[in-house]
Amino acid sequence: MPPESFPIDAYLARIGLVDKPAVNLAGLTQLMRAQLFAVPFENIYVQAGVRVSLEQAAIVDKIIHQRRGGYCYEVNGLFAWAAAALGFNVRLLGARPMFYPKRWAKTHMVVLIDLPEGRYLCDTGFGRLGLRAPIEIAEGIVVQQDWDRYRLMRVQHEWVLQAINGGDWESQFSFDENPAELIDFIPANYFNSHSLDTIFVQKLLVIVHQPQARLILT
Repeated sequence: MPPESFPIDAYLARIGLVDKPAVNLAGLTQLMRAQLFAVPFENIYVQAGVRVSLEQAAIVDKIIHQRRGGYCYEVNGLFAWAAAALGFNVRLLGARPMFYPKRWAKTHMVVLIDLPEGRYLCDTGFGRLGLRAPIEIAEGIVVQQDWDRYRLMRVQHEWVLQAINGGDWESQFSFDENPAELIDFIPANYFNSHSLDTIFVQKLLVIVHQPQARLILT
């Protein structure tokens, strides 16, 4: 789906925006928070045994027209297409979740946006301690987003997103800046929707983000 054919007006209506955001940091922040608050993070298809499609048309139909949610490939894929349609410079990146008890593969997907102000990490699909707004790719700067605090740390060749949890810094995921395509996540999508080792197969997970709350159903 080329950017010019993405249904941007229907997308903006779905996330509650009347006007197109400006192609700058303020506009990117407005876009990310609007989608975050309008589109739930959920794994209902996985729990129901329904195949999770990474086809653009299927994701657009599910989230925009059926007004459903999805997990990272779906919600971040939609966000990336919308941002590109609005004129943002977009890259998809693979990320390594760090909340599992053992080292994990790069099964998470995030979005990198290049702006004149700098490079910004966006993520509308990580869940419990996920970002609330874009965060600049810069080391060690503590960023307050609503009630949460985040920072990015450089560890060898990767960036690590950390969040305060229980008074301590907790690593959420790591990533490098090598660009990816959505089709590169087909194996990870299959793994996340079939393996008994993954949280998505183990239990139902629905997260509804709000400006003053993060509601979690398991």
